[in-house]
Amino acid sequence: MSDSQDAETSGKVPTRIRRLPRGPRPEAVPTGVGTACTLIGLMDIVFPRLRHSRVHALAELLPGAVSSLAAAASIVVGLLLLMLAHGLKRRKRRAWVAAVGLLPVGAAAQLLYRHSVIGMVLSLVLMGVLIRYRAEFAALPDPRSRWMALANFVGLGAVSVTVGLLIVRSHPDAIEGSPSLGEQLEHVLWGLFGFEGPVDYRHGADYTVGYSLGALGLLTVATTAYLAFRPEHPAARLTAEDEERLRGLLTAHGRRDSLGHFALRRDKAVVFSPTGKAAVCYRVVSGVMLASGDPVGDVEAWPGAIARFMEEARAHSWTPAVMGCSETGGEVWTRETGLDALELGDEAIVDVADFTLSGRAMRNVRQMVKRIERAGYQTRVRRAAELSPEELEAIRRAAADWRGTDTERGFSMALGRIGDPADGDAVIATAHKAADEGAQEGPYGDLKAVLHFVPWGRDGMSLELMRRDRGADPGMNELLIVAALRAAPELGVERVSLNFAMFRSALARGEKLGAGPVLRGWRALLVFLSRWFQIESLYKFNAKFQPRWEPRFVVFRNTRDLPRIGLAAMQAEGFVSLALPRLLRRGRRPEPRPCAHRHPSEGRELQQAA
Repeated sequence: MSDSQDAETSGKVPTRIRRLPRGPRPEAVPTGVGTACTLIGLMDIVFPRLRHSRVHALAELLPGAVSSLAAAASIVVGLLLLMLAHGLKRRKRRAWVAAVGLLPVGAAAQLLYRHSVIGMVLSLVLMGVLIRYRAEFAALPDPRSRWMALANFVGLGAVSVTVGLLIVRSHPDAIEGSPSLGEQLEHVLWGLFGFEGPVDYRHGADYTVGYSLGALGLLTVATTAYLAFRPEHPAARLTAEDEERLRGLLTAHGRRDSLGHFALRRDKAVVFSPTGKAAVCYRVVSGVMLASGDPVGDVEAWPGAIARFMEEARAHSWTPAVMGCSETGGEVWTRETGLDALELGDEAIVDVADFTLSGRAMRNVRQMVKRIERAGYQTRVRRAAELSPEELEAIRRAAADWRGTDTERGFSMALGRIGDPADGDAVIATAHKAADEGAQEGPYGDLKAVLHFVPWGRDGMSLELMRRDRGADPGMNELLIVAALRAAPELGVERVSLNFAMFRSALARGEKLGAGPVLRGWRALLVFLSRWFQIESLYKFNAKFQPRWEPRFVVFRNTRDLPRIGLAAMQAEGFVSLALPRLLRRGRRPEPRPCAHRHPSEGRELQQAA
């Protein structure tokens, strides 16, 4: 009995997890050091000041300014150690250098202000461990973004205000009067800028509070300025030479993977095998080195490209992951790296020779297409090289204007451009309808909908973009897909890849008679999530065209990495964005970024992969 049959009859969720023996696990030292750094950072901030110890008696002999400065140093060092903990867990060299420099300062502050010998010893022990295992912390820095400066200012500013309130309230016996919460908050805000606030203290506590608040404000400004003005290390992009080499590989081997052409997205980086006969394209998102589809090129050279990919991930301490690889690709990845593979969904592929609108199964599509054609819509299916520059520009502007969300979406199955001179083999299907007599035409004339297909080898094409005028009749996407399939023989196209349907097998099996309770429950959860992610609607739209289904997999290192990989994939696909709201932007619309498919009936964008 096959795996699918067994899953269907037993009621188990058909996840199709492939587990092979793992490679060497990462050293536990960085993780332990990062955790210890977090604990010591918290201790530097919140550990109470000891007043009944011999060290306290000796520290009282020091000038009051020393104790106040030590208090400020303890808080600042604690916050910095908390910020560095994640970098230490990822083995970042710069985090190691900063921690080694900060821990002696924190140890001195523990002794002079908190009068804690234990705290001082723990800080020095951690510094010794860092020095002992310095070879473990060799990871290179991540690609930088100016957004980190803004995120740091907002996040650390909020933390500084919160910690500042705790500092203001940490000397209740020395406060004069009973200041309100508003006055305390005002005192914090003035103190962060180095000025006196409305709260008064006795017994010299005002120096301790003032130095501490000033140090917090200086820390926020200094770290923000560093992130904003440090030398730019731009995110990787395909160079013209990289793109030329990839196009050569696709010319020779592009027929094997329908997602191959999407490797030419220019916001990806690439690593080639030592022979140059294979390559893996990727983007780094939130510390995840995210590849999509199978490696490009000769299958025999894939291991070399995969090895280079993993070397790059280790060098930067990035989390490796692959979205949407085929079954063959998943087997090679797991065999060569010891990673795991989990079935993510299925790709809908239509064989042109077998496609027909006849038969009961195609009744709904047939009726919809005929109804739209009777309404006066006409279709044109052409290679991009056949269109004039003016028409291409109009299609680009229409596609950008018809986008249903503030941000572009797409990564795994999106190219991010239309009508580029290098993509002359792409296929563009358009729907047109002349305006009724007496009615005014829209800004794009009679253009009502656009479908964009990229090449899949020499005899195939993959659907990349679906856009339509919201004022057009429903069914534009069905009309254009049927038109593209009808025109495919004249274009020399034998196979057409449509959308990718996540968890398609679970949805299909869960609705069958005799499905087990686990499978029915899993399907119910997916239907519920479809309210936001349109999982079920995309599957049903694909199923209209009676395609064959090809499974696609996500490859990952550890199960605990899956939430992080999922978040990174959502960022790459455009479902999580750090861009400014549209109302805050000025100037013309930016150049369109990667695009995704639209909802089949309402024109909303749909996600291609997790």
